[in-house]
Amino acid sequence: MISFEELIKKDNFFLLAGPCAIENEKMAMDIAEKIVSITQKLNIPFVFKGSYKKANRSKVDSFTGIGDEKALKILGKVREVFDVPVVTDIHETHDALRAAEYVDVLQIPAFLSRQTDLLVAAAQTGKVVNIKKGQFLSPASMKFAVRKVVESGNDQVMLTERGTTFGYTDLIVDYRGIPEMQSFGYPVVMDVTHSLQQPNQASGVTGGMPALIETIAKAAIAVGVDGIFIETHPEPEKALSDGANMLRLDLLEDLLIKLIKIKKALG
Repeated sequence: MISFEELIKKDNFFLLAGPCAIENEKMAMDIAEKIVSITQKLNIPFVFKGSYKKANRSKVDSFTGIGDEKALKILGKVREVFDVPVVTDIHETHDALRAAEYVDVLQIPAFLSRQTDLLVAAAQTGKVVNIKKGQFLSPASMKFAVRKVVESGNDQVMLTERGTTFGYTDLIVDYRGIPEMQSFGYPVVMDVTHSLQQPNQASGVTGGMPALIETIAKAAIAVGVDGIFIETHPEPEKALSDGANMLRLDLLEDLLIKLIKIKKALG
């Protein structure tokens, strides 16, 4: 399995990709198999992404998961069968050790990026910690989140840009934040699909602009981002979570080929 050091080396960008949430085992395994095939062919370091539970939904009756233990075991199976690292998000301190049994990267959701106890708990597992920048935070302020992890004895840190709140129902990406956060000395990821969310809709269901996925991803590679984060699903319109901003799985390979061309053009 690829190590953290191998993942972040500069020969190519790395990819965190998979469904928003684990819906069932077959879905997770099918998506993982497809992305592994693509990334091996294109020589892109790959981390499979899947949330074992969704804790920050707009409505109380929104889909939150199939059961924590069941979903974590599916993530563990993806890791074992395909020999790839796996990332999932955690929301409470007691989630850290539990999830760490099955995954390689613990992701701190953007809304929780200032939660000291959560960052420290993730750091103390010894796993890689991917901190999503809060929609309400400046890039410069993320150095304090990094310090919480590093000063807890763990220097395996990544930062992820996922857009900044613009009004009440939109996000924008300020690409100046990528080099600014890279200046802290840790890899920076562009969360392409969540940056295209349209939150706080009157319906209580988050909207999105998936037609701009290619635009956001190309710009991020051009700026020099280290990694790309994309949620993908065979049928986004049928996805149980965040379908409005996910990339159709059959479009992923073509997009990655375009991104590689931009990366190569930049030298």
